[in-house]
Amino acid sequence: MTLTFTQRLLTGDRNPVQYTLSLTAEERSRSRHPFQTDDGQAIYLHLPRGTTLREGDRLRAESGELAQVRAKPEPVLTVTAESAIELLQVAYHLGNRHVSLEITETYLRLSPDPVLQDLLHHRGLTVTEEVAPFQPEIGAYGHAH
Repeated sequence: MTLTFTQRLLTGDRNPVQYTLSLTAEERSRSRHPFQTDDGQAIYLHLPRGTTLREGDRLRAESGELAQVRAKPEPVLTVTAESAIELLQVAYHLGNRHVSLEITETYLRLSPDPVLQDLLHHRGLTVTEEVAPFQPEIGAYGHAH
C-alpha cells in the first residue's frame, strides 16, 4: 500500500513520526512525486504545487501517519574564504548565475560544477568537494529559481 502525504505540518508539531524521508535538495522541491521512506515504505507526495521541503519538516498522510524530512547527504562543493566580504562577493556572482546556493556565516555550498569550481579557485577561495546535506535558499518569493 502506498501512503499519500498531502500536508506539511506547522513547525512546533512534536507528535511521534512513523517514517523518515531522506531527500536530496532537488527531490525536496518535487511536490508531487513517488518516493520511498528510509525503511522502504512506498509513499507519494501530493503537496501543494511549489512546495519546497526543508530539513526537519513534518508531513501528514491522508491516513494520519507522520513522516519527517531529512536532507540526504549528496555531492556538494563547500566554499570558504578568509573574510566575510569574499563570501558575500562570490554569493553575489553565483546569484547572478542563478546557482542554487546554501548560504551560512562561514561557508557557501553548491552542487558540483567544474566551471564554477574553476571560477571559485580563480577568486582564491577554498573549495572542498564533499558529501553533505544541502539546504539551498528557496528564493525571495518562496520558490526555487
